Amino acid sequence: MCDVLIVEDDFMVARAHERIVAQQPGFTVVGVAATGSDALARMAQFSRETAPHLVLLDMYLPDMTGLDVIRRAREAGHGVDFLVLSAAREADMVTAALQGGIVSYLLKPFKITELQSRLAGYAERRRLLGRSGELSQSDLDQALGSASALSAPEPVSALPKGLSKETAVLATAALAGSEPDLAASECAELLGLSRVVARKYLEFFVETGQATVSLRYGQTGRPQRRYSWVAARAD
Repeated sequence: MCDVLIVEDDFMVARAHERIVAQQPGFTVVGVAATGSDALARMAQFSRETAPHLVLLDMYLPDMTGLDVIRRAREAGHGVDFLVLSAAREADMVTAALQGGIVSYLLKPFKITELQSRLAGYAERRRLLGRSGELSQSDLDQALGSASALSAPEPVSALPKGLSKETAVLATAALAGSEPDLAASECAELLGLSRVVARKYLEFFVETGQATVSLRYGQTGRPQRRYSWVAARAD
């Protein structure tokens, strides 16, 4: 589970971001701050065990810039990641944010699916870097990627008719983040889809070699099909 702190001074925008995060599989909102000082105070209140993993940060705040929040958070030793959501387009501000170690920078206004894709990509990054053992070059390439265009692994083949790229990205993130596997019914519950639709995406991943399927036998009824993501697990 990924805990998220939202830092946004516009109440309606903050609520919109909160809804998007709450609907994203594996994410939960642990707080909303309208100022930089409030955001820093909230970070200080959390222990190392309960601190948010990700901060959705606006650059234009009433009392300070998002850059100030990043700098002060780093100085205070808060081990959080920052994903900037801002209308700030100044090259020097974007450069400073990148130098501060943000994971992504998304310009306002943006489509809901763009933020969903960034969140899904962040979840995949945490999954890869949280694994035990050594990482392959493909793991590193995917985990680090481009700080300004972090996204989830996407289907490598053209989608068949009736399947959308946006939902495929979310299904990919749900499957890639599952340990060790996922059933169509579980995927459907995570994404708010019907089991039949979720299964179409999962079977597509199997057909294109991005996932494997195995059968789990219960005491009664038909065996359950369990799907595992393999596209990003190169050795």
